[in-house]
Amino acid sequence: MAFQQSDWIEVKKIAGKGRGVFARRDIPEGTVVERVPMLIVPIVEIDDTFLADYCFEWGKGTYGLALGYGSLYNHSYQPNAQYLDVGQQSKAYSAIRDIREGEEITINYNADPDNKTDVGFPVLE
Repeated sequence: MAFQQSDWIEVKKIAGKGRGVFARRDIPEGTVVERVPMLIVPIVEIDDTFLADYCFEWGKGTYGLALGYGSLYNHSYQPNAQYLDVGQQSKAYSAIRDIREGEEITINYNADPDNKTDVGFPVLE
């Protein structure tokens, strides 16, 4: 699978939150805004480092670090996007509703946009 940087999105700083991914223009529901390759690494290599905060669980004993902007999407229990595994080592991020230009694109870290399971940190909504 070929990858190229998306024209739909950009990364900006957010006061009190760090960085986030934002829409550069209106994004219609169903649009894939980014496809990213995953870097698969053993948990023991990064578990006690800051990188662990940016990784996805990826099978027994491994993490997946999403390249591109994939590890910079912030969490929300009312997300406007979702991620799906597409291939053995890649993810796709797509809009689950229309997203306005300038709006932050958020995902539910629990994978399912409707899953309200605690994510292990305070959630700013």
